[in-house]
Amino acid sequence: MQRAERGDQNSGAWVFPGGLVDAEDRSLHALCEGQDDAQCSAILGVESGGLDYVVAALRESFEEAGLLFAQPANSGGVALGQLTPGLTAEKLAVGRAAVHARALDFAHWLRGLELRLSADRLTYLSHWITPLGRAKRFDTRFFVAELPAHQVPAHDGSETVDHAWFAPAAALEQAGVLKLMTPTLATLELLKRYASVQAFLGWARSPREITPIMPRMAGGAQGLRPVAPDEPAFAEIAWLDPQGQGSAWYDLAPGRAVRLTPSLIRVTANNGSRMTGPGTNTYLVGGGQANTWAVVDPGPLDAEHGAQILAAAPGPITAILVTHTHVDHSPGCAWLRERTGAPVWGRVAAHASGQDPSFAPQRLLQDGERIALGGCHLRVLATPGHASNHLCYLLEEDRLLLTGDHLMQLSTVVINPPDGDMAAYMQSLERILGEDLDWLAPGHGFLMPRPRQVVQRVIEHRQRREAKVVACLAQIAPAPVEALLPLVYDDVPVAMHGVAARSLLAHLLKLRDETRARLLDGVWHTLPAAGDLAETPNGVS
Repeated sequence: MQRAERGDQNSGAWVFPGGLVDAEDRSLHALCEGQDDAQCSAILGVESGGLDYVVAALRESFEEAGLLFAQPANSGGVALGQLTPGLTAEKLAVGRAAVHARALDFAHWLRGLELRLSADRLTYLSHWITPLGRAKRFDTRFFVAELPAHQVPAHDGSETVDHAWFAPAAALEQAGVLKLMTPTLATLELLKRYASVQAFLGWARSPREITPIMPRMAGGAQGLRPVAPDEPAFAEIAWLDPQGQGSAWYDLAPGRAVRLTPSLIRVTANNGSRMTGPGTNTYLVGGGQANTWAVVDPGPLDAEHGAQILAAAPGPITAILVTHTHVDHSPGCAWLRERTGAPVWGRVAAHASGQDPSFAPQRLLQDGERIALGGCHLRVLATPGHASNHLCYLLEEDRLLLTGDHLMQLSTVVINPPDGDMAAYMQSLERILGEDLDWLAPGHGFLMPRPRQVVQRVIEHRQRREAKVVACLAQIAPAPVEALLPLVYDDVPVAMHGVAARSLLAHLLKLRDETRARLLDGVWHTLPAAGDLAETPNGVS
């Protein structure tokens, strides 16, 4: 339904019916069937008054949309329209107009018609809170219900000025034409996943935790807008702008210097692509009384990005560190060294293929080494796997890990043999689990909270993928990588299969080293686990 113009952020927006909980809604508890206040309060997670929300939703649906979720008294739960043919659309419309205008008490009208509200027809869906910084804020519970039988909705002409039916996908396609608020967009995205009302209600009624969702206001290429919790920038926005002033960003604009902590600044290179996401992050670490800074991952050989790093540094750059020497992370070292005189620190990869040939470190860093930088300390963690020379840097004072490509946001890491090693990668992930961390600062993406959960999810993902490789080998072996690829990565777009083939090979090589698979003449065979005999499509092995 389209809201009337009222001079606030919701004016003219297309929304679902709803409104404020009125003090009088509690008086309708005695006219509710199916759920009492204790049941509703438990579902909504409040001590009491949960039924008030349900009553308000039922009343507002009637006032704004003309939809009455009710049943005759003593009907045994049969919905309105099946036992009361005398209650015509005209009578509903007259009653609605009187109740809406407050000329008639809703409870009195219901009693006169011997009707009771069907509280159990509504299923609790979500809980949204307006972002901080908005002039007008709401704390809103959303419910979902099947349209009452034999009823047709209509807007009220005052609070709502129009209405329309849309398939969820069709409504989302109109997002540039219709004004759709963040909760509406999110609800439509959720509805779009289900093919029928019953399928959606089945999911909505299933046991699940419903937590409050409060978007955050942030700036970016599309101007100031609410950012939902499932967007990549959300946690970083909440960290940088806890008061909701809109001073943080929802995009990673090339060249923008973002102060993440007093001792950490991020500048993103203009090399966004399918493999690098929004671009490679360069970090400046340091500060303190000396106001000296180290650069971590100067990025590609790009003079403009180099100049942006220099401009972002609040003081002299005294060291240049790299996480690894892939061509989107380290080629900028030489350019930056020429202009600052700072030494380059890192490690050299075991295999030259795919590496930055210009990388020439003045110092080879060792695992566990602790580096003092202008008021803070970086601890070196050797994390081979994505690359043989991969390092992560733990910023101890902030309990924050600069992850390079060991962990990335919104993407799994490609393991590309021979320099990439899946077994080493899994061991490096396990090592990170042992660190006490608050944040991850990836080479591609925003700050990531709850590091332990992030790492555990990646481990579980790799374990599931490996199990899939084993299952596919058992199904079709002997088989080349080309035959296994579409089966193991059937959940990945075909356009990405060329990249996926590298990680598939890494999984197979790990299985080979564990004597669980064998490569003969370019074809992979399955082998039983140590000490077992296993039936395979090719007999017993």
